[in-house]
Amino acid sequence: MAALVVAAALAGCASTEEPYVERPVHEIYNAAVDLMDSGAHQEAAKQFDEVERQHPYSVWATKAQLMAAYAHYQANQYDDAIIAVDRFIQLHPGNRDIAYAYYLKALCFYEQISDVSRDQLNTEQALNTLREVVRRFPDSRYARDAQLKIDLARDHLAGKEMDIGRYYLRRNELLAAINRFRRVVDNYQTTSHVPEALHRLTEAYASLGLMEEARKAASVLGHNYPGSQWYSDSYGLVAGGEVPQERRKGDRSFVARAWDWIF
Repeated sequence: MAALVVAAALAGCASTEEPYVERPVHEIYNAAVDLMDSGAHQEAAKQFDEVERQHPYSVWATKAQLMAAYAHYQANQYDDAIIAVDRFIQLHPGNRDIAYAYYLKALCFYEQISDVSRDQLNTEQALNTLREVVRRFPDSRYARDAQLKIDLARDHLAGKEMDIGRYYLRRNELLAAINRFRRVVDNYQTTSHVPEALHRLTEAYASLGLMEEARKAASVLGHNYPGSQWYSDSYGLVAGGEVPQERRKGDRSFVARAWDWIF
């Protein structure tokens, strides 16, 4: 009796499954495209997968693999998109759309870049994959946009270093702060954070009583950014030879707070 009950239950479950119906490849692919156009990206990804499942050796199957990745990307399913793109790259390294595949993978990481107060693993992965696009396909139409996003990603990483450096500065952990600000100056020289990093170095060195190092940092700031407000602050700092009390406490100016808000 128990066996009959289990068998009946299994039969009932099986009856609820949608039966497999083979369809022409163009019909499935076009249905997936229509779903994409209507904004049903998750359903579109399933239909593109169905193209490959039913017609794995057709030309449409190769296109469907990349389109499935794109559908996942449009649905903000970045992990699924990256898995699909990696599979496409592995199976079709010579495909004419391979440059776009690398670019799409980079976008998946790039669009997950978070605020500088959080972990920047996605920023680093975005930077690496964008550089790969530029290195592998320098003449492609994706290389120029990838280079722009590289600059923005580097600026974001520099912003993270600045955020940590300011934190140490507020806590009067000056050596740790100096290490962070020097990293910005040494590794992110073309970013927008360098003027503030040089000024913060001037602050930290002056707080330690290392006025020669403070003057050197201020000199580099004045030579490269003579019109910067950061240079005016640094010049006043080293010219007086004394760190104002509010600086010792790590109190930040309006400009510094504005940088925090932007990045």
